[in-house]
Amino acid sequence: MIAATAFAGKKVAVFGLARTGISAARALLQGGSDVVAWDDAQVRRDDASSVLGPGVTFADLAAIDWTEIAALVLSPGVPLHFPAPHEVVRAAIAAGCDVIGDVELFFRARRANFPATRLVLVTGTNGKSTTTALIGHLVREAGLAVQVGGNIGTAALDLDVLDPDGVYVLEMSSYQLDLTGPTGADVAVWLNITADHIDRHGSLSGYVAAKRRIFDGLAQNGAAVVGMDDVHGVSVCDALRASGVRVNPVAVAHVPAVPGVYVQDGVLFDALSGDPQKVTDLTRLTRLPGAHNWQNAAASYAAAQALGIARGQIVAGLESFSGLAHRMEEVGHVKGVRFINDSKATNADATARALACYDSVYVILGGVAKAGGIDSLAPFFPRVRKAYLIGEAAMAFAETLDGRVAYQQCGDLANAVAASVRDSAQECGAVVLLSPACASFDQFDNFEARGEAFRKLVSEHAGKCVSGSTV
Repeated sequence: MIAATAFAGKKVAVFGLARTGISAARALLQGGSDVVAWDDAQVRRDDASSVLGPGVTFADLAAIDWTEIAALVLSPGVPLHFPAPHEVVRAAIAAGCDVIGDVELFFRARRANFPATRLVLVTGTNGKSTTTALIGHLVREAGLAVQVGGNIGTAALDLDVLDPDGVYVLEMSSYQLDLTGPTGADVAVWLNITADHIDRHGSLSGYVAAKRRIFDGLAQNGAAVVGMDDVHGVSVCDALRASGVRVNPVAVAHVPAVPGVYVQDGVLFDALSGDPQKVTDLTRLTRLPGAHNWQNAAASYAAAQALGIARGQIVAGLESFSGLAHRMEEVGHVKGVRFINDSKATNADATARALACYDSVYVILGGVAKAGGIDSLAPFFPRVRKAYLIGEAAMAFAETLDGRVAYQQCGDLANAVAASVRDSAQECGAVVLLSPACASFDQFDNFEARGEAFRKLVSEHAGKCVSGSTV
């Protein structure tokens, strides 16, 4: 754990006691702060109390004296600006307190206590988890000490303190970036932008503005790796170049007009220093299928180059990457049909990227839908043999699919898997894809739980086939 020393000897409020809130409270205690914490959910308060022990005071932050508080550490999911600040946020701002997140505590601890370590930050609407994990893998395979976390896996403050040659790689959501100041990153990666989290940021421009905070306070001689396959990336790249920032552009849909890294017909090229040099054929990497993963690989290559890792080491790392759980993850075979767990696809754009990888697919869709539903998936409907609909979005998705794609109302994941096993067995070479285009919160705690449930169901059906039972 990393001690959060920025408020040593001062009282700090923590609101929201899920994974990052508990992490922040522990780190503040270790750093010498007096911590007062709260969560509106009794079960979370109870869980936090059992973890944190008697060192933390639990008190309703709506009723405390804010003149005694130096800062508010806010859970990323609590409304900060839109549709209106939470009452605890309003109270903190009125008292002149810093309103920050757990990652900002990490940034401050790093600057104060281990500034020689290097920091890579990754954001984007889609692909940031795979890219974060892949960069971490490339760094590790190059023989450097690395810690990976943030919005993926381990909370930033729960990572280990590294020696000066170590590298931190953090995935950053827009929610987290909203709660940070200057990052001090050595490499900041911006992958792509499509409309998402509008209910949190109020508009697409608000969402983009939150994402752009990843470049604030970039380290001297730091590098920005920017995906150029959408208008937002082009705009960001131009603005950063104009301000004198070193930019490593990345493109998959075209060859950039400026020096950068790009993919053409599945082949990765490095043109950062002049004439394009072929790096490797990405179509050979079975754990990184599809154009969206080529963008992830290209961005990871550019980030690793910025860290000074040799090209040969990067290529070896790309080839040895085993993939990310719940993202285009093959979890089993039933009667010769491959089952792919893409539970992390929580919006339609992510699902579109998955559908683009397969010619014949039986897809499981549904959950808590994002704005726009699945209308944008229409170009991929000819690839879909049948859709299996679950969760809150099922009725709305059925309206979109009606007359265009065969579908079945399944209610829950168990029914959807059973139906897909039955139907897909009739087609050699088919794929069953869990790529819901939705959040999971109507039926599961998170996308990981949904993915694990899918994995278990597939295993059970595969076992029935082996034993000779009827599926």
